Amino acid sequence: MNVLFISVFVISSAAVLLFSPEAFLPALLSGAESAIKLGAMLAAVYTVWLGFLKIAEDARLTHALARGLKPITSRLFRVKDDKTLGHIAVNLSANLLGMGGAATPAGISAMNLLGAAERPDYSQAMLFVVNCAGLQLLPATVISLREKFGSASSYDVLVPVLLSSLLSLAAGALLVKLVYGRKKR
Repeated sequence: MNVLFISVFVISSAAVLLFSPEAFLPALLSGAESAIKLGAMLAAVYTVWLGFLKIAEDARLTHALARGLKPITSRLFRVKDDKTLGHIAVNLSANLLGMGGAATPAGISAMNLLGAAERPDYSQAMLFVVNCAGLQLLPATVISLREKFGSASSYDVLVPVLLSSLLSLAAGALLVKLVYGRKKR
């Protein structure tokens, strides 16, 4: 992927230098400025939501969420360990808030713990699918980006994002069940 990005940068830079050399430096600086502003804005959004997740964790809300979701998650992931289910609950919470990057540490911890599960292949595949489907009730990052770039109605993406993530989750979960088969009795 890095090779692709570098290739695009080199080719576009060569084209600008060839056809309009006086525009190269201003375009480069303008792009860098935009990237820094966008990065700072996304960092602020992530900081707020990560703060909420940390407060929820300290208030044991994620533990309560894990307990509340236990009937669903233990059946979906075929695991009963409370610690693993807690990491899965944090991962799901971050994804539901549209903070996929914030879900990563909990997802990695859950994936490592699932490696010791009764059927690690199935459990890990299901977590991978649930993560990739990214079921989102509030796509905070997308809404923030739409706000930043002046969208007239930033929240119009709520229903399409919810429907598409629900469909991808259902399709992915079905495929995991088909590939890894039914639970051995």
